[in-house]
Order: sequence, then structure tokens, then C-alpha cells
Amino acid sequence: MTGSVVSGPLGYSLPLSPSGTSATLTPPPWHFAGEVVMVDYRVDPEAAARFLPPELDLGADPGQAAAVFARWQWCSEPGTELADPGASQFNEFLILLGCEYQGRRLARCPYAWVDQPVPLLRGWVQGMPKQFGEVHQTWPMRVGRAGPLDSAGGTYHGTASAGGRRIVHASVTATAPAAEPPELHTVPLVHSRVQPAWLPGEKPSVELVTSTVTGVEFSEVWSGDATLDLFDVLDADFASLRPVSVGRGHVFGYAETLVSGQALV
Repeated sequence: MTGSVVSGPLGYSLPLSPSGTSATLTPPPWHFAGEVVMVDYRVDPEAAARFLPPELDLGADPGQAAAVFARWQWCSEPGTELADPGASQFNEFLILLGCEYQGRRLARCPYAWVDQPVPLLRGWVQGMPKQFGEVHQTWPMRVGRAGPLDSAGGTYHGTASAGGRRIVHASVTATAPAAEPPELHTVPLVHSRVQPAWLPGEKPSVELVTSTVTGVEFSEVWSGDATLDLFDVLDADFASLRPVSVGRGHVFGYAETLVSGQALV
């Protein structure tokens, strides 16, 4: 039509629509707050090294690993998602491997599972290897006996399943406040953003990235003895990250704002 400009459908992510409001993802920044159950453990260093791209190495603490369960609530900058808890809440399980890039301490996430589509897609945008699964953890309670009180002392459990098969179970008996948060929850995560080849003659794109994060907050961290079982129900690669030994467990609240990505190299 004369005098009109047609720009086509819009959106930060698919699906595109005339106004852009149909997009699965809203643009960052994204704000997160959640409750974490985490177990430090040791993995076979040779197995861990096979999960690292050549730019990374195991660094000064080869075999450092962690299993992390998190119950999240999130929102974009306007906070409109909070009006729909079904859209703003999800559960997550991930494995972290300690690594380094030119002496800089980082963590690598070889596996992650979530139970909602929005964090799945957001993870792929970041380069996180997120898959669908069922993730559950013990909730802290403010009253009563059906759970630990106020994210403090008590026993916490976490489980994750994929394809109807349980892949991990962890427990943490938190007995006392910790002096500081667990290390692998304080260092940047390094991911591989992968764009597979699709067009004829196209080459796949792989880029190492970290994230720009602000507004980091930890509640008091409680720690204690822990157990961790990774079950051999997926494949040999996943099974290779089973614990050689299990360290301390931790429970805490955590918050951050995810602003953007950064190229590592």
C-alpha cells in the first residue's frame, strides 16, 4: 500500500509475528532467583578432559566436579512473567567440571536438564547443552516438619530423570554454615555455541562463550555430608562422569541477572 512500510514479522526468537510478542524468548536481561542443592565431587581427570575443547585444560585442580540441582523463578526486565508462575518457574540439574583457559578458572557444563521449554531454548542461545528431563529437589519450609526449615540445617535430596529413567540422586545433610560459597558456583561457565550445518556447503559454527552476569547474590550457605549417584542408564560418556569420590554438599539461595554473552577467544 502507498505510504506503508512492511518490515515483516519480528521477534527476539522464533516464532516471529507481526508485533514480535509471539517469540518464545524475550530479550535479555533475564533475572533469576532460586534455591540450590549442590554436591562437590571428584571425577576421573581423563574422563573430564575428554569433555573439554582444545582451548581449555583441567588446570590446577584436575577432576574437580559438581552436581547442581536448582529450583528457579525468573523474569525479563519488565517482570511480566511473574504474573504467570507456570511460565516463570522451572527446575534444573547440571554437571559442572572445573577447567581453565590460559590460567583463568572456569567451569564447563557437559550435561544439563530442565523441565520447561523456555529455559531449554534460552540455554541453546547461550550454548548450554540443555535437554528435557524431570528434576526435583527437597523444598525448605518455613513451618512444620515436612522439610528442612529456612534453607538451614536438615537433609535435602535431588533427583533427575530423562526418558523415564532416573539418571542421578543426591543428598545433602546440611549441618553448619559455610565460610564461603562452593567454588564451582562462583566461577564463570564456558559454553560452546553450536550452529549445525543445514544449507548445502555450509560449515557448522562453534564458538566458545561465557556470560556477562550482574546482581549476584548468595544467601547464607549451609554445608555438610553428601551422597551422589549417577546411574548408568544413558551412555558410556555420561557414565564416565560418575564420582570417584564425593565431597561436601551445600544448600543456599542464589540470584543473578544474565545480561549477554562474551566470546572467550
